[in-house]
Amino acid sequence: MNKFDIEGRTAVVTGGARGIGFAVVERLLASGAQVAIWDFDEKAASEAATKLAAGGKTVAVTVDITDAEATAEAAAKTETALAGIDILVNSAGVAGPTHTVWDYPVDEWRQVVEVDLVGTYLCCRAVVPGMRERGYGRIVNIASIAGKEGNPNASAYSAAKAGVIGFTKSLGKELAQENICVNCLTPAVIKTAILDQVSDEFVAYMLSKIPMGRFGLVEEVASMVTWLASEEASFSTAAVFDISGGRATY
Repeated sequence: MNKFDIEGRTAVVTGGARGIGFAVVERLLASGAQVAIWDFDEKAASEAATKLAAGGKTVAVTVDITDAEATAEAAAKTETALAGIDILVNSAGVAGPTHTVWDYPVDEWRQVVEVDLVGTYLCCRAVVPGMRERGYGRIVNIASIAGKEGNPNASAYSAAKAGVIGFTKSLGKELAQENICVNCLTPAVIKTAILDQVSDEFVAYMLSKIPMGRFGLVEEVASMVTWLASEEASFSTAAVFDISGGRATY
């Protein structure tokens, strides 16, 4: 495993208690960072922090990322515990149910957008001012190939992730001259518990779209995230990085 030099940096990983987020925390720790796990599930976050503590300093912060006041408080708690935040990885997300647009329950559609898109915005809003004061930052948003192509029966998820792509481009341009790089990843399906939220038919459909014929691994995503979180990724901002097993076509 290659080690990216982020020694002494402080990172926040939302949704870091499980799945892609957990793998990202593990990889950031292995590369020298100290990490705050932001997660809605207090027990899962605490257990993840305990499990990963041997790899480096790790703290758990319980937060509802759809709440502006809660994200601001989480940022303040993190800065108190670990000092200034240098890296933000927005990994928290939900897939939502699979329905056609006309059958999709309105409240559930809104919830997916609130978590996947609004949550990403609020976390950036809470963390960016400190990065600007210190003149350094790396933000990596986990979008999805669905945000580029649109998956049938997943309109909320596709729309939210498309929003994350557009948001990343906007914020990256706003911060382009402040030594703060903002990028996003668009994975195809990655092997995580999020697959439990959708039907077997939908999983089979998504697998059929990947030329490599397999799902991605969380470790593969974590590797790309960690590079983007390092000082080496210094001339990429407002950009979209595919990790899709060949599915991406543009």
